[in-house]
Amino acid sequence: MLKHARAFFSRLFAPLARLLLRMGLTPNAVTVIGTVGVSLGALILYPLGQLFWGTVVITLFIFSDLLDGMMARMGNQGTVLGGFLDSVLDRVQDSAVFLGLMIWFYTSGDNARIGSVAAICMVLGLLVSYIRARAESMGFDANVGIAERPERLVSTLVAAGLVGLGLHEAVLHVVLVLLAIASAVTVAQRITAVAQQANQPRAG
Repeated sequence: MLKHARAFFSRLFAPLARLLLRMGLTPNAVTVIGTVGVSLGALILYPLGQLFWGTVVITLFIFSDLLDGMMARMGNQGTVLGGFLDSVLDRVQDSAVFLGLMIWFYTSGDNARIGSVAAICMVLGLLVSYIRARAESMGFDANVGIAERPERLVSTLVAAGLVGLGLHEAVLHVVLVLLAIASAVTVAQRITAVAQQANQPRAG
């Protein structure tokens, strides 16, 4: 479903990508701007308890992850450095979102359990991404699992935004618990996939 949504937003943001290229912005610049925006929204507004407005700001800047790739393709500006920077800053954005939630729920004193689950989600999310990157560096394919980055971000942001609008915090708690479970399953799936490939005879 999210793949279809990505195709829709690609068509929607194509004119903006062309405009940014005409303005002289590079894909790497958009990647950095998006990361700064997401981080500020998550690490300033979330810790202040502004879960709705924090989610709005994060959502506006999170689309930079789509724009920079479109710009690289349109302007024929794709580089190894750009791919590396995009991957690293994706991890920064993900960590900022969960860290912002952790700070709020730990410091507000209302529900430290949500902060703890957010910490678990952050660690598992980073592990999911690391396993894939490490596997690919060794020549294996670990692009499997039920909790990819878009699913993790969308579910977290939607739940946080709804809680910011007045929905009970239990909703966010349940979503994060389910996300932690899905991430743990994805870790197991990726390790299993690499182990199976490693045990197969390789050419040469």
